[in-house]
Amino acid sequence: MTETTTSNGQPQLSLGTAAARNLATTTKSVPQMQEITSRHLLRVLPWIQVLGGTYRVNRRLSYALGDGRITFVSTGADIGVIPAELCELPALREFDDMDTLEALAARFTQREFEPGDVLATAGMPADRLILIAHGKVDKIEPGPYGQDVVTEVLAGGDHIGGRMLTEETPDWDFTVRAATACTVLVLSHGDFQDVLAQSDELRAYLEDRQRGGDRAVNAHGEAAIELAAGHEGEVTLPGTFVDYEPAPREYELSVAQTVLRVHTRVADLYNEPMNQTEQQLRLTIEALRERQEHELVNNREFGLLHNADPGQRIHTRSGPPTPDDMDALLAKVWKEPSHILAHPKAIAAFARECNSRGLYPQTIDYHGNRVPAWRGVPILPCNKIPVSDRGLSSIMAMRTGEANQGVIGLHRTGLPDEYQPGVSVRFMGIDDKAIISYLVTIYYSAAVLVPDALGLLESVEIG
Repeated sequence: MTETTTSNGQPQLSLGTAAARNLATTTKSVPQMQEITSRHLLRVLPWIQVLGGTYRVNRRLSYALGDGRITFVSTGADIGVIPAELCELPALREFDDMDTLEALAARFTQREFEPGDVLATAGMPADRLILIAHGKVDKIEPGPYGQDVVTEVLAGGDHIGGRMLTEETPDWDFTVRAATACTVLVLSHGDFQDVLAQSDELRAYLEDRQRGGDRAVNAHGEAAIELAAGHEGEVTLPGTFVDYEPAPREYELSVAQTVLRVHTRVADLYNEPMNQTEQQLRLTIEALRERQEHELVNNREFGLLHNADPGQRIHTRSGPPTPDDMDALLAKVWKEPSHILAHPKAIAAFARECNSRGLYPQTIDYHGNRVPAWRGVPILPCNKIPVSDRGLSSIMAMRTGEANQGVIGLHRTGLPDEYQPGVSVRFMGIDDKAIISYLVTIYYSAAVLVPDALGLLESVEIG
């Protein structure tokens, strides 16, 4: 019989732990998954039941102001404007003659500016249309006490000087100065007049817009409701009605699906102490929920980053998100803002800016946890908000709820074979390889009921 010795050369007097483990029952965790996040967006959105698969957002009639973003195409260092994108200009909102749009796009010339260069000067003739392809510019206006004030920061996709298309001899009301190195496309007044002289369609369109320019609208572009107030005596009261959009937007529920496969041998023999099918379903549903939140942020049809109104988008003034930038963002969603969502790195960048100024944002209780807040609005992390290769991200502020005319989530519950609310798990059968298949499905979407319910702070530098 061979004598067993310990590591120090002494005879072993009892059973070793390595051998004892062969008789012991291990305590196991359920399968873990690093992809799972807090998914705050799914938590904060009020979810509306959509029985017919489509949600229609009826709004008061608005006249499109045409302040959308313009998209460019680049070939090496050369940048051009996509002709159809010129319809984002207020004066050309509904103009659809592609030959004329192509002629206008061909007349733009590319120019480069360095930081501090002046692109336009207040009081000088506004004799050019400027499209910003890359970089940032400051819009500067005289302040009430004689000093110059930066009233807006414009960046790629924005434009200035559109009045040149509809007015004879307008002047610049503000000064535009490059805040960073900029690439812009410029259409001179002379080039525009040349194209106008050659296009009967464009002349007729602009004349028709001028004739229809006396439509009464409010500050939000909605058809005005005529009212009388402060009058005395027997005055004739105005008659009015509230008009609706003739073609309201409809949101169809999107879908996230997968087919989960489990071998019958696994399901039969390896279900203790944990049910294999149940654990497979749990992790699969977690992955679908993560994808659901990603789509609610990034989907080009209904994602919040793509459905924010152009007038609700602002840019950081200096790069990193400063307290001033966050105040400007809340000013865009000033009617009962409920949540701010940002990438964790953007939240860290904001904290650095506060630290550098000696500011310490408050924390508030949010579902039992202490989270940072700004002006009483909780700042929640959302890693689905993308960070570009250049280290730029966005920060979202929103008002939520159908009663508040805010941002809402759309889903459908009560599905056949519903496993969780809104999650359907349908048995699809067993194939000739003894593999069980389950179809796992989630239906969802999101809607912004009125434009000022969602604001975006863009070009957020997180480096």
